[in-house]
Amino acid sequence: MTRLRLIVSLSCILVLLGLVGFSLVRQQARPGPAAAADIQIGGPFQLVDQDGRKVDQALLKGKWTAVFFGFTYCPDVCPTTLQTLGAASGLLGAPAKDFQIVFVSVDPGRDSPKALKAYLASPGFPKGVIGLTGTPQQIADTAKAYRVYFAKEGDGETYLVNHTSLIYLMNPEGKFARVLAYGLTPDETANQIRQAMAEH
Repeated sequence: MTRLRLIVSLSCILVLLGLVGFSLVRQQARPGPAAAADIQIGGPFQLVDQDGRKVDQALLKGKWTAVFFGFTYCPDVCPTTLQTLGAASGLLGAPAKDFQIVFVSVDPGRDSPKALKAYLASPGFPKGVIGLTGTPQQIADTAKAYRVYFAKEGDGETYLVNHTSLIYLMNPEGKFARVLAYGLTPDETANQIRQAMAEH
């Protein structure tokens, strides 16, 4: 019995040491704020906007752009994000003229250009939002470039799409600047955008 207890105790110690070591390795491997600029997010894409015009990554050039992925049937995250970004844009003051919002659909089956246009024209949403959609492959390729996860959930016409809720702030060169987390207030979002502009 004493020998068995000793073996069990030693096994527990080895497992704990392994977990601690694994945790330390993960912490060291995690990129800090200084490494954010080295993260590869974004890239070439071929999509269409809510007016049916073909667009590509050149759309991001010349302005600061908040890019986020969602769908028009989204019950909460997407409308909240649009409202937050609209309010944050209003708080930017003069720099707002150099800021745009791009909404990329992850539901190409339902989000036609016409559906996007009607959705983005809702009174509660900011004016001037650019809606993008495309073929399933074009959407998948764009989502991959931005490291965005999305997956259909449910069946029938009322299915939902689980998706990444982060907002990607891109600089006027079309390069990734920083992530704007979902759940920030308009003030916090505007401050993050101002900081990125000042550091550029």
